[in-house]
Amino acid sequence: MKRIIIQILLIAGAAILAYAIWDTIQTPITFEKEKEARYAEVVERLKDIRKAQVAYENVHDHYSGNWDLLINFVKHDSIPQIRKIGMLTDSMMEAGLDEQAAMKKGLIIRDTIKVSVLEEVFSKNYLIGDLKIIPNSGGQVFWIGQTIITTGSGIDVPVFEARAHNNQILLELEDEYKQEITNLNERRRKNERYPGLKVGSILEPTNNAGNWE
Repeated sequence: MKRIIIQILLIAGAAILAYAIWDTIQTPITFEKEKEARYAEVVERLKDIRKAQVAYENVHDHYSGNWDLLINFVKHDSIPQIRKIGMLTDSMMEAGLDEQAAMKKGLIIRDTIKVSVLEEVFSKNYLIGDLKIIPNSGGQVFWIGQTIITTGSGIDVPVFEARAHNNQILLELEDEYKQEITNLNERRRKNERYPGLKVGSILEPTNNAGNWE
């Protein structure tokens, strides 16, 4: 009887050890898949923020550091667009016409019209109010900021930044993967990288690049 109990305990111990080894291997793999899925959603939202900021800067010559201003601009404002009807043909050029002359004769049309920022940059059904919300974060908001940086050659360059910390992006995973998130943030800090996702920078001109690119 004693021998049977020992065998059962050994089997149970071996099973627990096997599970512990499997869990040690599997947990980082599962966490990475969950992280990448959430990262992908945040990256798409940051790309949309970049589109909105570029449109804003094209009109105002600087970026927005205020969510209300940026969202209201996209929702209610308009931007100029050149309407092109017709094109300069070989026969027109053979007749000595350039584009300006062809326009004067009414053969082609080139004029500037106003179009909705929302429809031009996104679509009329785009939920612009969600632009500031970090996906899967329980409604937390991206940080945004803007400034003007003077380069070494004396040129003033408008810049913006939008970012979300890993603790916000991975909020839904915190209970199950708290240590993995902590380790991820620590690795980023040691490598002097932002522990999360961001687009642009208020510290240096980056051509509005994202840190995932």
